Amino acid sequence: MIPVVTPDEMADIDAASPEPATTLIARAGAAVARAAIDEMDGCFGRRVVVLAGPGANGADGRVAARRLALRGARTTVVDASEAGDRLPDADLVIDAAYGTGLRRPWTAPATESPVLAVDLPSGVDPLTGCAIGRPLPAERTVTFAALKPGLLLGEGRRLAGRVEVVDIGLDVSSATAWLVTDDDISQMVPSRPVDAHKWQSACWVVAGSSGMEGAAGLAATAAQRAGAGYVRLSVPGGRAHDGPPEAVGWPLDRNFTVEPGEVARFASMVVGPGLGPSGEVAAGVRRIVADTSVPMVVDGDGLKALGNGMPCRDRVFPVVLTPHDGEFESLTGGRPAPDRLQAARSGASATGAVMLLKGPTTVVAAPDGRTLVVNTGDQRLATAGSGDVLAGIVGAFLARGADPLCAAAAGAHVHGRLLDSLAPTGVVAGDLAPRLVETLVALGVDGPLGAGA
Repeated sequence: MIPVVTPDEMADIDAASPEPATTLIARAGAAVARAAIDEMDGCFGRRVVVLAGPGANGADGRVAARRLALRGARTTVVDASEAGDRLPDADLVIDAAYGTGLRRPWTAPATESPVLAVDLPSGVDPLTGCAIGRPLPAERTVTFAALKPGLLLGEGRRLAGRVEVVDIGLDVSSATAWLVTDDDISQMVPSRPVDAHKWQSACWVVAGSSGMEGAAGLAATAAQRAGAGYVRLSVPGGRAHDGPPEAVGWPLDRNFTVEPGEVARFASMVVGPGLGPSGEVAAGVRRIVADTSVPMVVDGDGLKALGNGMPCRDRVFPVVLTPHDGEFESLTGGRPAPDRLQAARSGASATGAVMLLKGPTTVVAAPDGRTLVVNTGDQRLATAGSGDVLAGIVGAFLARGADPLCAAAAGAHVHGRLLDSLAPTGVVAGDLAPRLVETLVALGVDGPLGAGA
């Protein structure tokens, strides 16, 4: 995982370093110079304009300018406060104006040259990724020691271009937020053991209603493909399910009455996809969340049923909640703040559940403040039924024994990776689950037969 720290946390990390600031700036500037040479595919004779501000960000840029000049580049340093409306033409512009230190709107001078940003594109809010004024869009950003939230959220994700995290010798072990990478997934989701039997990873899906049978099928199929050894599918009200043939139907009355002995046979539950908005559903969901002792993911109509003031902290077994912004509001009483890391943390603290806050960048927070960030996937996931697939994946990972925070974040990461070989448009939710097996194998979760731990 890659650490993600706020500017205030970064300031504390800088202050705790035994290295003098001049040493850190020298290392940062050298990293910027290396990235510049890589971007230009050379150095000698290239023209470089460094837009330099008054603080450490500007100092990094000036060090880079000196190093590039020693390698034969024609460098010009432009003071950010005196830059005017347009920068000189160049092979590369290095944006070292303000980085994470800007707290006011700023309009960058215009340029048609490619841009390399230092730490963060100047004019991007480091906490929210919102543009403050008119930043320069970068082809690439070199950031130091850890990612900043503004590189992952809002407009910052687009404006930063390709992001490279450079180690300059700072200790970031105090970080409480981390970006999930492909390499992490096999450590977050347990492999099924060689002596596995179906009940070890059994998942009970409570989903569907008249006209919404597809949601139940999508969630159940995803749970199966993501490694649940046995899936029970209950559509409340006694309706026959329209799910996959391997899912075992089980009658469930409109009161959501479940026998404790039956629940005890399952390693996880998925509650909510396509249940509908009736008062009976709301009462049934609240009852099943309060009374069942099994790890659970609540999604879709289940979240609407819980509403504000339904904390999960008294449960012995954990709950994962998977809201989009509107559902987050119904759970907490307010829309998520632009600082989405803090929003997810406050939601987790308020509900006592693991909060998976969906968005272009998904943020997953535990009640104790631990936070994981996921940036796989794209706008193709904004399609009906996609969230039902995610709920089934998370339910399966819970059934396999994953820690709830890891199950939620790994589920979101895998969910995004399902798009990797799909068409650039026209994706529907039914396209996703069939790709789960090959995606999990590619990520190292399920490998050759007999390789389970």
